[in-house]
Amino acid sequence: MNVIFVGRKSGRVKQFDLRHPVIMSAALLVVVGIVGTAFSVGVGLGARHGSGNPLDQLGSWSAELLHQKAQIEDTKRVLQEKVNALALRVGQMNANVIRLDALGKRLTRMANLDDGEFDFGHPPALGGTENGADGQPAQIPSLTAMVDDLQSQLSSREQQLGVLENMILSRELNKQVYPEGRPVQEGWISSYFGRRADPFTGYSAMHKGLDFAGPEGSKIMTVAAGVVTYAGERTGFGQMVEINHGNGLATRYCHNEKMLVKQGDMVRKGQDVALMGSTGHSTGPHVHFEVLKNGIQVDPVRFIGEER
Repeated sequence: MNVIFVGRKSGRVKQFDLRHPVIMSAALLVVVGIVGTAFSVGVGLGARHGSGNPLDQLGSWSAELLHQKAQIEDTKRVLQEKVNALALRVGQMNANVIRLDALGKRLTRMANLDDGEFDFGHPPALGGTENGADGQPAQIPSLTAMVDDLQSQLSSREQQLGVLENMILSRELNKQVYPEGRPVQEGWISSYFGRRADPFTGYSAMHKGLDFAGPEGSKIMTVAAGVVTYAGERTGFGQMVEINHGNGLATRYCHNEKMLVKQGDMVRKGQDVALMGSTGHSTGPHVHFEVLKNGIQVDPVRFIGEER
């Protein structure tokens, strides 16, 4: 292939053969130079503006979103733990309120107060001059402090009502709460208070109560009014009922087949509290009867109105 050039002024004609090796080499060098220059310029521009690549920005945003999502999950977990802790505290307080309501109702009956004077079935009437619009939403730290303060108040009120209950028992029910009489209508005294030979070992041992033997299933009654402070299994005593009568006096009824009262019950004098059995450290159906003065067992004979 030939290329012909004609001079504008001289009119001379020049002819070039493109297949000539020298011409082809020169053309190839020009093409390579142009491509190399374009490539260098492209690399420079890419390095200079690489931060603006949409794919790179999308990856950066995705990583940031994942980080923020992890932070949100951590915050939700911490808040849930605090809410669970508050819910547990509220449940404990609710149990205290139920006990206070039951104790308040018992005290109302014991003190012979007029119906409605102390109504433990409804919340007390409240009032105030606070303007709700001026208030602030409760925060978790302040709410926790409020719960702690209310829990302390409930515990204090429970103790105060317990003291009041003992005062009412000792003042208003003096006759009813003094232990007197036998705990069974049927049966006989099979063992007295004092030292005796242990029926299992034969060794001398202190017997701290009176044993009344009788038919299994016979009714056992309390010898005085009071509050049941224990009703359950006790090592050696089997099924046992313990009643607090105030003035430092308490009675126990042991080895029962079945209990008819539960802890916290108010009982009156002569009320059936258990059925005679042979549970615990026992050789046969009987009730082991104890009288305690300030926590120490004393001889029950002087309380039942009988002599040895």
